[in-house]
Amino acid sequence: MTEQPFPTTDEQWRARLTPMEYRVLRQGATEQPFTGEYTDETAPGVYRCRACGAELFTSDAKFGSHCGWPSFYEPLSGDRVTYREDTSIPGRPRTEVRCARCDSHLGHVFDGEGYDTPTDRRYCINSICLAMTRRGEPRP
Repeated sequence: MTEQPFPTTDEQWRARLTPMEYRVLRQGATEQPFTGEYTDETAPGVYRCRACGAELFTSDAKFGSHCGWPSFYEPLSGDRVTYREDTSIPGRPRTEVRCARCDSHLGHVFDGEGYDTPTDRRYCINSICLAMTRRGEPRP
């Protein structure tokens, strides 16, 4: 597979992504809860960044949080995502999760919510930021 170079301008990103993908991945918007393609997905596979194709999460770390967005308890490996402090909601600081490869917004991570997972973390990721390759399918 030959990797395409990443866009370097907003115009190039807009040409590569749909308007909603651009709003979420490049401008940090959030898709409506319970509307995303992968919210209730249970098939085994790998979830990749829709903007650049980097492998980010596996179905083995996905769990049903019933929050309206796909939830994972850890990324595929520690270097697949980066973190930023998000203070966009006054009085409610959060940790934003971004793709380490193309710096696209993915969602947020929350700690200590009491989910029965190995990490007690919830990576709350917008479905529109992901593309899934099911086990047994060829990788793009």
